[in-house]
Amino acid sequence: MIPSSARIAVYDAPNGPFVLREYPLRPPAAGEVLVRIAMSTICRSDIHSWQGHRPNPCPGVLGHEIVGRIAALGTGIDRDMRGEPLAVGDRITWSEYFIPGPNYCSEVLDLPQKSPGVDKYGHMAATTPPHHHGGFGEYCYILPQSWILRLPDVLSDAEATPINCGVATMIAVTEAAEIRIGQTVVIQGLGLLGLYGAAIAKARGAGRVIGIDGVAERRALGARFGVDLALDPTDVEPAELARQVCALCRPLGADVVLEVCGDPAVINAGIAMLRVGGHYVLGGVVNPGAMVTLDANLLLRKMLTLRGVHNYHPRHLVEALDFVVAQRQRFPFAELVDGIYTLDRVNTAMADAAARRVLRAAIAP
Repeated sequence: MIPSSARIAVYDAPNGPFVLREYPLRPPAAGEVLVRIAMSTICRSDIHSWQGHRPNPCPGVLGHEIVGRIAALGTGIDRDMRGEPLAVGDRITWSEYFIPGPNYCSEVLDLPQKSPGVDKYGHMAATTPPHHHGGFGEYCYILPQSWILRLPDVLSDAEATPINCGVATMIAVTEAAEIRIGQTVVIQGLGLLGLYGAAIAKARGAGRVIGIDGVAERRALGARFGVDLALDPTDVEPAELARQVCALCRPLGADVVLEVCGDPAVINAGIAMLRVGGHYVLGGVVNPGAMVTLDANLLLRKMLTLRGVHNYHPRHLVEALDFVVAQRQRFPFAELVDGIYTLDRVNTAMADAAARRVLRAAIAP
């Protein structure tokens, strides 16, 4: 039985408090699924939106890393993206974005994630029907032209919830980096993305992973996720840090550098760390205005490949789920969600996440 309304945590202006408000529920329309949320983790982009660093409509409802159980299925939806049957009660995850329908980007360029009119869960105003389209609430509608995956029972909610953002994004980033067996991979930033990136790089065959982060706890945690050596960039000039990395990556420098810290100031050092013919992939500088000045001649002279990854292809969602299932005994993914809060404590959860008192906060309604 679907209730007539349910609660959403809403903020009315950047940096404003979250308040719980009731919004109406209705049966899912054709192509929709109504989900009872089990867990939603707080992505760094949620924090940036709340703080006003990236455009987000208000009154806002956040949260796009979500898992939950099907409360009702709309007509035309009976299978997930693998073709597995869906039923009320199934635990599922789904793509962080949805598209308005087939278009040139999706059908010709094979880039559905860059479709004109693409939108994301947790990126719309709470006043926009059907209101429940973010993770900071009790229910969420999965809208048409999303991609849905049924979750296996072996995964806990903590292991499963980051799959549709953090893990899938790093599957896309490491694919773009073209990591080969035995290569050295440098990761700028050992937050959630960087730790998943280290684990995926090792699973792809990287011989050595070097992590760079100014937080001692993250450097220590990196060892459990495939980081062979963690460096502290604090009080080290970028040029000297690049020199140190190159000295560790003989004969010419790192094969791959991944930027997932969100700071454009590290880009020049990342380029300097690369060997001739190396790959640099940007995955963290998602906020507008991330300006940087660089010597473009280095890209030419060193014959570098520079790529950006924003969102991910639907196939990366499948690969992300399969990766976590296959590697969960090797890497302690559940421990990355280290703070769990009820919906009425969303203000505390956001404050703790923003202050980095937890690595990944989760809201479990």
